[in-house]
Amino acid sequence: MSVKASVSISDQQDSFARKLVEDGRFASLSAVVQRGLELVREETELKDAELAVLQTLLADRRAGVFLTVKESQSRIEDMLSAKKAAYGL
Repeated sequence: MSVKASVSISDQQDSFARKLVEDGRFASLSAVVQRGLELVREETELKDAELAVLQTLLADRRAGVFLTVKESQSRIEDMLSAKKAAYGL
């Protein structure tokens, strides 16, 4: 189903859209606008999906175990010591 809508675009956008039609890349100005809206929809859905993943990662991280600064430093020192020992240092 199609819906007719009136939209305003700049002179530059109009020239660009008409050039796309003249070059045969799109059948009509409506097709150019429809493709533009489809790209915005896809971009919005992708950003929404990325945001949802980040929110899940943050929630998982908040629910996880946190180390004190002292514990972190101790673990780092242990890892460095183990690496040095592995290389015979």
